Amino acid sequence: MKNLICCFIISGLFYCHDVLAQIDTTLLRRAAPDTSRMQLNMDAVYNRPFLSFGKLPVALGGYVEANWQHLGTNGVSEGHQFQMRRLTLFVASTIYRRIKFLSEIEFEDGTKEINIEFASIDIEFHPLFNLRGGVVMNPIGAFNQNHDGPKWEFVDRPVSATQMLPATWSNVGFGLYGKLYRKDWVYAYEAYLTNGFDDKIISNGENKTFLPASKANPDRFEESFNGVPLITAKTAIRYKKVGELGISYMGGVYNKFKEDGLVFDKKRRLHVFAVDFNTTVPFTKTWINTEWAWVNVDIPETYSQQFGNKQRGGFVDFVQPVIKKDILGFERSMINAVFRVEYVDWNNGKFNETGTTIRDDFFSVVPGVSWRPTSQTVLRLNYRYNWQSDIFGNPAEKTAGFQFGFSSYF
Repeated sequence: MKNLICCFIISGLFYCHDVLAQIDTTLLRRAAPDTSRMQLNMDAVYNRPFLSFGKLPVALGGYVEANWQHLGTNGVSEGHQFQMRRLTLFVASTIYRRIKFLSEIEFEDGTKEINIEFASIDIEFHPLFNLRGGVVMNPIGAFNQNHDGPKWEFVDRPVSATQMLPATWSNVGFGLYGKLYRKDWVYAYEAYLTNGFDDKIISNGENKTFLPASKANPDRFEESFNGVPLITAKTAIRYKKVGELGISYMGGVYNKFKEDGLVFDKKRRLHVFAVDFNTTVPFTKTWINTEWAWVNVDIPETYSQQFGNKQRGGFVDFVQPVIKKDILGFERSMINAVFRVEYVDWNNGKFNETGTTIRDDFFSVVPGVSWRPTSQTVLRLNYRYNWQSDIFGNPAEKTAGFQFGFSSYF
């Protein structure tokens, strides 16, 4: 089925190429992101470059990511690895003046995974009251919404956003969103009811509490696992002279507690809280971006203590512009020095028998350099150093090495 989909899309792209080759390219136009107003992370879904043709109601876009890496763990390496991380396609349309559609389809690791990450209709009634329905991106934290590769200076996505929280986590549902501008301030909110998690978050091959395991369940796009909606809500505020602060919540029932009217377990819930913040230091132009989250899961008494009922983690990124000048024919290109610190504790608690701390944590530092020949393309060189501890706190497993890659909108 995946091969058939790929063939269909590739054939369509070649067809479009042949047609566009016969068209006056002056009619093609690149719709740049709207920068006339202060942007929030929630605006990322539409804040992308699209290519449109004449008066056609459909605009196209996307981005691509590829990289090389050479990493070793405790002195053992798999050598040189080349990876095609993802190819993402956007299709957007203004159906009517206040009715919009946008879809985002992602191909990961070649075509190992094909996901519909977003496919929603937006109906705008009022700046503070708008309806969104379809496959929506659950707004937990900032990265889940603002995850496009060309916007980031690092080859890897944050571990806390991908292995503690389920990155690019989306579900079928409906919700409301809105924004209010007041001089140098902008306020916004989002709230959705969607399908949600299943019991794979504690019954999985990782042998630990692992929220991303539910992403492997394609049935969430056609039915709820237990009939109880997942609630996701976020509020954000941005002050032009300081930055953006976001607070979000996601929670619901993850287990199947009844079947055909027969109740056989209590409702077991999970709750996720996240805080995100980004700012630019005025004098040095240093961009700082951070996100931290806390996960609470009701674990059955029959499960061992290696399944944590509390998790926490996050990251902090520093991006320092170093050079802004014409380089190799690219006008006003930018070279940045970058640094990331990230931490995840998959089991924040103590052993019942001894009272000692349960570890199962991860710590990483990632210095690097990035070059942006244009704002929509980035080349990245990172050095990654990780410490990974097991639940007993044995000497940490250390991973280190270099990564190089690029990401670009098209």
